[in-house]
Amino acid sequence: MRVLRDERGQALIETAVSVGLFIVLLFGAVEFGRLAFAAIEVTDAAEAAAQYATQSPATAANSSAMLSAAQSEYYSPADLTLSTPTYACNCVGSTTSVSCTNNDPTKPTCSGSGYVEITVTVQTQATYTPSIHLPGMSTSFHLTGTAQRKVLQ
Repeated sequence: MRVLRDERGQALIETAVSVGLFIVLLFGAVEFGRLAFAAIEVTDAAEAAAQYATQSPATAANSSAMLSAAQSEYYSPADLTLSTPTYACNCVGSTTSVSCTNNDPTKPTCSGSGYVEITVTVQTQATYTPSIHLPGMSTSFHLTGTAQRKVLQ
């Protein structure tokens, strides 16, 4: 019965199990950090595109330049896409209403003494693929970022 009471090697087995669990948790934390970083980058890219659009109604209508601004902000430009920007127009200082004709921010005008206030909304998308694929987990994550800004007149 001495074999059942022998504890030599017990600490080695406990250490091996603990270190293995620690490594799995460490890789999970790193992967979660990478996912959070990618999500922040997608939002920052949307902010960059919206910031470019705010320069004037002409820049707000230039989707390809907004995409370029967004891609310059994102760490993997080829993976980033930009949805068609949407516009909201409002007459400030006037009782007339105005709409952005055909989603074009360069056309609307207000009658009387009012001016048009244009708001652009930009949405970016990217797909994040984790380095480590666990069974039962998604193999990729769809990330979106949205930014909304008023266009300078």
